[in-house]
Amino acid sequence: MQALVYHGNKDLRLETVPEPTPGPGQVKLAVDYCGICATDVEEFLYGPVFISGDTPNPVTGRQMPLTTGHEIAATVIELGEGVLAPSVGDRVVLNGVLTCRACRWCREGETTQCPSMAAIGFAIDGGLAEHVVWPAEQVVVLPDNVSSKEAALVEPASVAIHAARRSEAAAGDRVAVIGVGTVGLLAMQALKAQGAEVYAVDKRQMSLELAAELGADATIDSSTQDTVSRLAELTDGIGPNIVIDAAGAAETPKLAVEAVRRGGLVVLVAIYTSTPQFDFNSLVGTEVRMAGSLAYEQRDVEEAVKLIASGQMKTLPLVSDVIKLDQVIETGFPRMVSAAKDVFRILVTPR
Repeated sequence: MQALVYHGNKDLRLETVPEPTPGPGQVKLAVDYCGICATDVEEFLYGPVFISGDTPNPVTGRQMPLTTGHEIAATVIELGEGVLAPSVGDRVVLNGVLTCRACRWCREGETTQCPSMAAIGFAIDGGLAEHVVWPAEQVVVLPDNVSSKEAALVEPASVAIHAARRSEAAAGDRVAVIGVGTVGLLAMQALKAQGAEVYAVDKRQMSLELAAELGADATIDSSTQDTVSRLAELTDGIGPNIVIDAAGAAETPKLAVEAVRRGGLVVLVAIYTSTPQFDFNSLVGTEVRMAGSLAYEQRDVEEAVKLIASGQMKTLPLVSDVIKLDQVIETGFPRMVSAAKDVFRILVTPR
């Protein structure tokens, strides 16, 4: 079968690789769509950072070269020994995170903190391929009213839902989301589903326009407006209860702390490619709390499917294009990193 295999920094190859065979408890999946994530591009340009390089991952025993891709919607085509569900023909999405299940964090349900955590496409072969195998207990069957194209964004939606869950936002809370790219727009919708009033902050006009279409209570163009002042105006002069940084720029954690109300909460869900400079006295004096949010859990994947099925989370507006496997390197990646980036998510279909 054809697959995009990561061999190292700026070395991604479309290759013919052996067909995977499902082991006991696994299912074999035909990939319908796999999204190109900014992290995929960053690994290509600057990695390996998250991809298992010289040392095999403790859970999977794998290291590069690896098939990349982690935002997957697929169809079950074969069952491994002992699998009773799902069924052949079911359309599914994945909880794409494997853990050791034995450490303190796994035992206490904090699976995102497993020291041996292994993500599909980073520590085991992923979905930029025709087929993939995965544990049957970590797939979620899609209802008939959720298309596979919509479901291709369940993975970033799960990341966004996990961040919204970490924020503990509820009805009456006012939340600012800094950076309304794919994860930010999905987090905004998850927060709205939790009952919060949400303000979208970005420099990109197309992001702000889509945020307004998807239900933002206000939008702020940080390139032309003073973000802190505008958020204060929207919140009776005190600032939002919660600020989520989904931008990941060097200056956005500082902006988030300046914008949030005294005693408020800042949630960092972005991956930072440069090291922010930060004065921690700004936390001491205002008792602002900061929390990180990494990946997602099985319940976040299940919640993402429910929100999409109910219409509370819309993902199709974030699908900017669909391309083939042989277009990823020359077309998909360059469009994702273009200075005039005009896309949210590009989906890849291998068939």
